[in-house]
Amino acid sequence: MYIAESKKLALLRIYQILRENSDCDHPMTQEEIAEKLSGIYGIEIERKAIGRNISLLKEAGFEIESNKHGSYLAVRTFDDSELRMLIDGVLSSKHITAKHSADLIERLCGLSNKYFRSHVKYVHSVNDWSKTDNQALFLNIELISEAIEKHVQIQYEYNKYGVDKKLHKSSFARVSPYQLILHNQRYYLMAYNEYWAHMVFHRLDRMTKMAITEKKVFPLKSVKGFENGMDFKKISSAMPYMFTENFDEIEFLADAGIVDQIYDWFGNGADMTDTGDGKVRVKVYASTAAVEYWAMQYLNFVEVTSPASLREKLRENVSNAAEKYNK
Repeated sequence: MYIAESKKLALLRIYQILRENSDCDHPMTQEEIAEKLSGIYGIEIERKAIGRNISLLKEAGFEIESNKHGSYLAVRTFDDSELRMLIDGVLSSKHITAKHSADLIERLCGLSNKYFRSHVKYVHSVNDWSKTDNQALFLNIELISEAIEKHVQIQYEYNKYGVDKKLHKSSFARVSPYQLILHNQRYYLMAYNEYWAHMVFHRLDRMTKMAITEKKVFPLKSVKGFENGMDFKKISSAMPYMFTENFDEIEFLADAGIVDQIYDWFGNGADMTDTGDGKVRVKVYASTAAVEYWAMQYLNFVEVTSPASLREKLRENVSNAAEKYNK
């Protein structure tokens, strides 16, 4: 047995009923609203009172529409297509655990109505996606945000996966945190490591045992290459894999057929010239280690022409690979 609520709560409950049960395709009559009020909350009011409450909600600025079929909530914080996009983002985010993903999706569904929830069948497939096992992700985000705000350093253990598919400590880091970056569906911390004297881009889902220290951060403008601050667009295009490495002017020839992929990886940072023979000449300022890895992916379509050191490294890679497959 439930305890009937006060009629003073009718206004709030009517809004909740419309939010959870109505949309333009499913308007609710005053009789249907009255049934919900009585059946769920034990509030008994007459039909005219429901109409007055709906009018009050409209006067208060709630986007409620009424027609001959009934009333419905016309505008929400997010429409269904936006919610689907957010849910897809949660599902595809490998840095969010399956448990947190399911919880976030459930709350996102709560921003719409029961009809939306019934169509989100793939919510239950969250465990089928490749997800991190690191439960500390959201705590790490909070700690990093606090450290950035206080301008102090953080320390943590950085881990890598072993053949047992579990995280194992790889190194200990004490760094000056500057920014959290979402890149290629991964969360990275952009920070300066004074011990190694270079910028690092560490994945949040690889960090454990994080703690805030009292030591002040190393000034960003004192870091080589960041004297003028951060250019996030340049960082994203110049470091497609977020490798920590030296930057250099790199040129390569590529088949015209992969221009779209080049733009995907390097964005507007790629200076491309059509050579007129089905090739494009590309110039980028990027991490040499990242471009080495990228060029190996597109080995059949790309030829690095400079710098000579990177070209030689790729030649060695190709030679070593050929030796393996010629055995």
